[in-house]
Amino acid sequence: MKISTRGRYGLRALVDLALNQDGKAIPLRKIAERENISEQYLEQLFASLRKAGVVSSVRGAHGGYLLNRDPEDITAGDVIRILEGPISPVNCVMDDYNCKQLENCVTHELWDLLSEQIGEVLDSYTLADLKEKAEKIKEEN
Repeated sequence: MKISTRGRYGLRALVDLALNQDGKAIPLRKIAERENISEQYLEQLFASLRKAGVVSSVRGAHGGYLLNRDPEDITAGDVIRILEGPISPVNCVMDDYNCKQLENCVTHELWDLLSEQIGEVLDSYTLADLKEKAEKIKEEN
């Protein structure tokens, strides 16, 4: 499994939002500048995140985006699943995949375990954890 720029940039943008929102909506332009990501690309990512209920948008002169939940309640796994789809190194461990070799497959258990482990690691990190790490890095620099 390879996480694309959708997942990587989306997670970075949400950490930036968690770091900077302080109760106020943050324009994508500001996140794009700080994270060196195209604003147009962020618009696509945030449309998916908004549809999933992770962020909400505010219109107007002071508009932008806000997190809909506390950073402690949003995991890296949530974000990756929204932006990338199921966390699966191979198709055969996806819920909707009908494998005809399942009963005789010697590698299925390995792929299933790998999928579970990746999910557990991603789910063990919240935006709050990543925000705290970002704050420490800022202090050190």
